[in-house]
This record gives sequence, C-alpha cells and structure tokens, in this order.
Amino acid sequence: MYQPSLSILDLDESSHQLINADTLDSSILDAETVDLIVTSPPYNVGLEYNDTDDSIDYDDYLRFSREWLENCYYWSKSKGRLCVNVSLDKNKLGKAPLSADVTRVAMEAGWKYHATIVWNEGNISRRTAWGSWMSASAPHVIAPVETIIVLYKDDWRRGNVGTSTIRGEDFKEWVLGIWTFPGESRRKFMQHVAPFPRELPKRCIQLFSFLEDTVLDPFSGSGTTMIEAIENGRRSIGIEISAEDCKLSRERILNECGIRLKN
Repeated sequence: MYQPSLSILDLDESSHQLINADTLDSSILDAETVDLIVTSPPYNVGLEYNDTDDSIDYDDYLRFSREWLENCYYWSKSKGRLCVNVSLDKNKLGKAPLSADVTRVAMEAGWKYHATIVWNEGNISRRTAWGSWMSASAPHVIAPVETIIVLYKDDWRRGNVGTSTIRGEDFKEWVLGIWTFPGESRRKFMQHVAPFPRELPKRCIQLFSFLEDTVLDPFSGSGTTMIEAIENGRRSIGIEISAEDCKLSRERILNECGIRLKN
C-alpha cells in the first residue's frame, strides 16, 4: 500500500506549492484552503502512469473518485468551486457513462452541481471505430468530446469580493458551454501520458476565479494548471503522487514562468 511522503517545493515566496503526495491523504492541506480546483483525474482506461493504476475495477475507480472528491470538498472554502475534466464516456476496458458517474459521486461527496461544459477537442481518430459497418447489428458510437463538470461547495454566488480578470468577449463566448480548441500533443510532453492543453485551465481560472484566489490541481501531472494559475496572477497548489512527474513539472514551471526556487 502506498505511503505518501510529503515534500513541498516552495515557489515565489510560498505563493505556489508543488506537493509530492497522494491526493487521497486529506492531511496534505488544511480545511477551507482553496477557492478553485481545476483538474483532470485518471480516466481508468489503462494508461501507464508512473504511480497510478489506471485499469482498476470500475466500482473501485468510483470509490477512488469519491475519496479524492471528498478531500477536495474538505480543502475548499465555503464558496469554493470545482472543475473536473473527464471523458463523456468510457470505452476502453468496458463501457461506462464516465462523466455522469463522476458527477454522481461528486454530489454524493457533498458537491453541488452547476453545469457541464462540452469540450470539442477535434480528435478525429476516435471516429474510425465503426463497429458493424453500415449495419444495425452493432454500430460503435463514440462522441469525440470531453466534459468539464462544474460544481460548487455551499453557495455558487460569490459576490464582488475580488478582482475579475476575464475580457468581455471571452466571457460571452465561454459561458455558452461548448468549448472548441485542440487537445495537447503527447509528443510535446513525452514524460507524461495524459497532458491537457493550457487553454482548458486558463478558461476555468479566468471564468470561475478572482485574481486574489488560490487554485488547486490535485492531479498536477505536468503542471499545466499551476502554470496557468501563475500566469493569471493566482496563487497555486499542485498535488502529484509521482516524484518523477513532480520533478519534471517543477522544471517546466521554472522554465515557462520564470519563477526561481527560494534558497
């Protein structure tokens, strides 16, 4: 059984923390620490993560999901928000309505539902598995989209308690709830099996948080959410179970954001 060893890399005078630990450990952060959580958890489709089994029994996967969602609920402030990026459906290792099931267990963990954003990433390759070609026998239906489930803790309305940074034209476009932009190439991040594009956390951070807020990614991976939080002036926290991914994302954050470690 994995026993987390907590180590914190303090960036920019502790405004940004990258934590090498297991997100199932609720003691990592204090209660009511963060304002916005933006994350893309493992999909349980057999990807080869460094320290995560991505092919467990689906019921076990949902129990795992509920546990980390409960921790996020504990870490979130009263008016905290959560954006979870998952596939609409699960097709590998057995079919399942992944987005619907994650939404359900999130609500069981205490979160309240606000909306689902459909991300059209334009992955044409998913449309080539036809099943029974030109036959009603067993056609294979796959929607080439992912979702961003938007939830909140106690109260959705935050009031004008902070500084908004989103542009008017972006606000009008992004509240429509269908986002179209390409996914991230794995070739760009050969060390990480499931990177997501910076555009995704950027939109969530701009739309759902204030300048003064703290943004958390409990599955920090290659550090994309932290980078966008830093670039958009928010405080950031990343939790990543893989020491190797922590090292790589730390280097990426330093290189792309120009932040130096404290001595």
